[in-house]
Amino acid sequence: MSRIKDILQGRSLNWVEEDQTVADVVKRMAELNVGAILVVKGTELRGVFSERDLMMRVVLPGVSPSSTPVGSVMSTEIATLDETAGLEEAMERMQTHNCRHLPVMRNGQVTGFLSMRDLMNYELARKTEELTHMRAYIHGTA
Repeated sequence: MSRIKDILQGRSLNWVEEDQTVADVVKRMAELNVGAILVVKGTELRGVFSERDLMMRVVLPGVSPSSTPVGSVMSTEIATLDETAGLEEAMERMQTHNCRHLPVMRNGQVTGFLSMRDLMNYELARKTEELTHMRAYIHGTA
């Protein structure tokens, strides 16, 4: 059975600090082509800032992105996932908490950031490989 740590293996961990402005954080998210980013202070997970946070807590209320620290508009009630969890547990956690991103933890420290897209891409690659093997078996080339 696949574990979350297997999916995230070899990936870099990107984060911002809570005193950075929303404008700087959004620019960083655009550079990374991500819809959410971890907010960390030292080694402590402080929150997550997502496109949803941007819309609901910055754009709609008319808050200035260039003068607002991301720490004041990030989500702080966040579900996390242990890196030894399986894919099914990750999907269930995302559904239960109505989120598309989960910080991945080991012994209380963040080791990764999992997205729904990561899960879908992993499952698609696994199913494609399975289909290739089945076709090879049927056609006698295995």
